[in-house]
Amino acid sequence: MKLIAEFNETISPIITEGVNGKKDYFIEGVFMQADIKNRNGRVYPKSIMEKEVNRYKKEFVEKDRAFGELGHPEGPTINLDKVSHLIQSLELEGKNYIGKAKVLSTPNGEIVKALINDGAKLGVSSRGLGSLEQKGNAQYVKDDFQLATAGDIVADPSAPEAFVEGIMEGVEWVYQNGILTALQVEDMQKELKSARLNKLEETKLNLWKRFVESL
Repeated sequence: MKLIAEFNETISPIITEGVNGKKDYFIEGVFMQADIKNRNGRVYPKSIMEKEVNRYKKEFVEKDRAFGELGHPEGPTINLDKVSHLIQSLELEGKNYIGKAKVLSTPNGEIVKALINDGAKLGVSSRGLGSLEQKGNAQYVKDDFQLATAGDIVADPSAPEAFVEGIMEGVEWVYQNGILTALQVEDMQKELKSARLNKLEETKLNLWKRFVESL
């Protein structure tokens, strides 16, 4: 299975007055979509998406375990030291899954609050594991899809600085003794790590171009 991440920018910040005048921060909007070819050329069939979202809601959202991170995680597992928010609801409206998440008082959560206060535009990126099947001009997510989180908080990943996420999508992930492990690491990752400091930006751009060509 491969890491699959999708970006949505249609989210809005919400600030409310909490206990003792303390402000509570939330984000709300479209977290995922079904039966629509997205910007990455992928389609999530509604039956597959609905089944997996229902499992995610039961096992994570309803148990206050549906965490999301700030930034672009390199794998499918949740890193508690990078958590910034807790997804509280995820409901289907037409072909869209509308999510709402509370920004937490973690170090990364405080960064998100500061970004919201300063008017920054944020997006969310769902993250999961699954197989893809080419049908016509689109890749269809198969029924082995497993949702890791309905939304990490990210900037628009259609820029070269977000190439890491694309590289990690090329890594094959398997369960070994009950633990998710990257089966192989792409040559692109090695190339990035070995790049000279004065060639780093050029290397990033080249990697990004190769990633885009592979979509």
